[in-house]
Amino acid sequence: MDGATARLWTDAPWAGGEETDRLVPLGRNELLCPVAPSKVVCVGRNYRAHAAELGNEVPAEPLLFLKPPSALLPEGGTILLPAASARVEHEAELGVVVGRRLQAASPEEALEAVFGLTCVNDVTARDLQRKDVQFTRGKGFDTFCPCGPWIETEADPADLEVRCRVGGQVRQEGRTSDMIWGVGPLLSFISGVMTLEPGDLVATGTPEGVGPLADGDEVEVEIAGVATLRNPVIAADRA
Repeated sequence: MDGATARLWTDAPWAGGEETDRLVPLGRNELLCPVAPSKVVCVGRNYRAHAAELGNEVPAEPLLFLKPPSALLPEGGTILLPAASARVEHEAELGVVVGRRLQAASPEEALEAVFGLTCVNDVTARDLQRKDVQFTRGKGFDTFCPCGPWIETEADPADLEVRCRVGGQVRQEGRTSDMIWGVGPLLSFISGVMTLEPGDLVATGTPEGVGPLADGDEVEVEIAGVATLRNPVIAADRA
């Protein structure tokens, strides 16, 4: 990002914000999360191979769970490995940012309401997820939802490459065309359960290859045509 600049806005675009004339150099400024959602809605087992690698059946309907907004972490922020878990794993995912209010929307209406796309790492304490059955604790620790570094508004979500690297080594590779439910049907289904507000974030599921994170790792989520999200990893008791 050497030499790159960002234009400041008065507020989020979906909240009526407008562009200003002020440009700031990206290299000298810390990037924040590009969203401040009322909720982070996640989809489990949306890739057949990922469901199989964890020994799960493919659900008949989208499997939904929530991450708290307090789990959000920006580009470069540190993922903290909690002492309560012995196995924390990465999950590279396409994130969808909602641009306008959706309630009981059709797939076509839902797709038209997408503001843009971003990278998400659905960090998961796998042992706690299995122990609790409910996903809340295993998915909800602070720093367990890295997101960013920005929102891409031009990319088509239908067939994007999703990749995860840990320490420079590729762990996950997949394509959004392999998702069981695409972005339009997913947002439509979710909006029939809960109203999606402008700025809400939907994490669409992860391809196969999830694996453990260790103290000292750096994890990257790359979505071709969207961005690359990088975060270091450290044990919480060393932070």
